[in-house]
Amino acid sequence: MTDDEAMALALQQARMAATQGEVPVGAVVLHQGRVVGVGANAPIARCDPSAHAEIVALRAAGQALGNYRLEDCELFVTLEPCAMCSGAMLHARLSRVVYGAADPKTGAAGSVVDLFAQAALNHRTTVRGGVLAEPCSALLRDFFVRQRQAQATARVPLREDALRTPAERFEGLAGYPWRGQHIRSLPSLAGLSMHYLDERGRGSADPLTLLCVHGAQGWSHDFRTLLPVWTAAGHRVVAVDMPGFGMSDKPKKEGAHRVDWHRDVLDELVQSLGLHDIVLVLQGRGGLLALDLPRRAPARYRGIAALDARLSKAVVLRPDAGPWPAGWQPVQALEAVQLLHDDPARGSDDAPFPDAGHRAGPRAWQRWAMDACSAPDWPAAQPPSDADAGADAHADAHADARANADTKLGTTATLARRLLDGFAVGYSRR
Repeated sequence: MTDDEAMALALQQARMAATQGEVPVGAVVLHQGRVVGVGANAPIARCDPSAHAEIVALRAAGQALGNYRLEDCELFVTLEPCAMCSGAMLHARLSRVVYGAADPKTGAAGSVVDLFAQAALNHRTTVRGGVLAEPCSALLRDFFVRQRQAQATARVPLREDALRTPAERFEGLAGYPWRGQHIRSLPSLAGLSMHYLDERGRGSADPLTLLCVHGAQGWSHDFRTLLPVWTAAGHRVVAVDMPGFGMSDKPKKEGAHRVDWHRDVLDELVQSLGLHDIVLVLQGRGGLLALDLPRRAPARYRGIAALDARLSKAVVLRPDAGPWPAGWQPVQALEAVQLLHDDPARGSDDAPFPDAGHRAGPRAWQRWAMDACSAPDWPAAQPPSDADAGADAHADAHADARANADTKLGTTATLARRLLDGFAVGYSRR
């Protein structure tokens, strides 16, 4: 077995420790190339300050071999051993110790002290460091980032009439690498914590702010395939989790989720962040409540993009009377409202909603009577059809790696780029 292969086994143990909330360190002991002991860090679970991964693995190896002296044995551990573990290794007469990531705070194999180099000791154990150092380090980094985030969240007071989805529900979300921000200072929030993404691209001479508002079953995760296209083009994207959704606090009672309250929260967020040159990117009932925002502050807004439930069709509204890009079909503004009445169905990702108690927001939104909602009286048009978009995504595949993932992603990325065209080609601010 190679050193890399043995360290990969230790990494498996480290990942097991992480799932139990322990610092992710893992170890394995080999005797003449055969695994005789494994260990995952477990001082919390065992209420044992000595239950480091190395000690657990040494104990298992001693039991397997029937001897506390582990001559002809090698120990592989993902993190440089501390003084306690180094002493145990020397006492066990290990022939060799191999570690992954260096530990600049407590490492006793050279980083802080080097017990293995003490000439006064009567045993010599050879040491090798840096094997699979990056994956070993990355596992530790990610763990402590999550720990700090959880601690920060825990410090934010939670209103008695609200729920907060546990942070671990959002770990490992596919295609959602952003960490987001929280705000509590908006007057209408009255102490609730509201989550939003705020990602800024670079390089555009005329950047837009694309403000994304989800539907009755959604959250900011729904815009994950659009966001990278827009930031890559140099624009700013703000994707909100309205109160009751996503990573935002969730009032327990459906009666708290009034249309006017949600609209006020959204308007206050726009003002607080100083957003301008805004294109509202809307889906479902959240989009319907946001249609009124341009009437409150017309100078802030450059248009609206209403999306269907499948992110395959859009209607764009602009306050100017300039020409539309080639291939766009002028339509009535009413068609944007009709698209938004097609609220996305409940998705496969239920991360924000661990139980029915967290779903007061979605239930309330679905019961809203939104028939009175109307779009601004602006010119409207539709980008080319899904079939054309799919063909374009196929044609773009050699030039654009994003379109290679699959047809759905390619079509969505094509739609995202065409929406940008709608606010560039022929657009005038006057």
